[in-house]
Amino acid sequence: MPSSPSSSAQAARLAVAARLRELMLDAGLRGGELAARCGWSGAKSSRIINAKTSPSDADIRAWCAACGAEDQAADLIAKNRAADSMYLEWRRMERTGLRQAQESVRPLYERTRAFRAYASWLVPGIVQTRAYTTAILAGIRDRRGLADDVERAADERMDRQHILYQGHHRFALLIEESVLRSGIGGRGVMLEQLRHLLVVGRLPNVSLGVVPMRPDRDKAWPVEGFWIYDQAQVSVELVSGYLTITQPSEIAMYADVFTELSTFAVHGALARALITGAMDALG
Repeated sequence: MPSSPSSSAQAARLAVAARLRELMLDAGLRGGELAARCGWSGAKSSRIINAKTSPSDADIRAWCAACGAEDQAADLIAKNRAADSMYLEWRRMERTGLRQAQESVRPLYERTRAFRAYASWLVPGIVQTRAYTTAILAGIRDRRGLADDVERAADERMDRQHILYQGHHRFALLIEESVLRSGIGGRGVMLEQLRHLLVVGRLPNVSLGVVPMRPDRDKAWPVEGFWIYDQAQVSVELVSGYLTITQPSEIAMYADVFTELSTFAVHGALARALITGAMDALG
């Protein structure tokens, strides 16, 4: 797993900074000399080289021009923009409300064919009931002090669920047993949600596994919830923001963890038994 919430983004920024430093050294320049050619302070060059400051497109063009490497600018700008997009704070994503955040991922869902999701906090959105979704979104609205567009955001999430029943999408879902027993929205909402899991778990394109609570999770302990979209990217929802991972090596790490967790999960009748057990516990 990444060492920090934004480690993928930071690694990408460090790679850009390292390449800029290489260009400077290849040109036989020192930081102060490069700064003078660019019309900057030496402190700015130092911050860029050490990935303390993310350079703008203009900064990269100026740097490459100063080093006689204008042909490198376009590639470095693209890499720098990718680094900036990997980690997105919730306040930026939700600046106009919750619906925008829901709408932003629709194209990703539409084009993905194979979904793998691990849920350690909440039931995955693609199999949530409207009442469960509404309770979650209302909690997010209150926690983050957002505009009240919960109903419209819930509409968008419910509409997105059409991919469960249309097209050639396949879903492998792993849910921690603790998620089944955590109270979201109250008894009635949870009962409805658990009944819904029993229904969608029987769909031919859905594999629903429950990771039971047990004392021997040494090799597959719970981690942050994540989604793997085909082989293209991993998305992780954090307290502070939304992390998008596109580096193949890190995607492989999450895929390996998904496989490890799958070995501890139960499916079919055993999974249904855990779901009905959680329903019985609600009384």
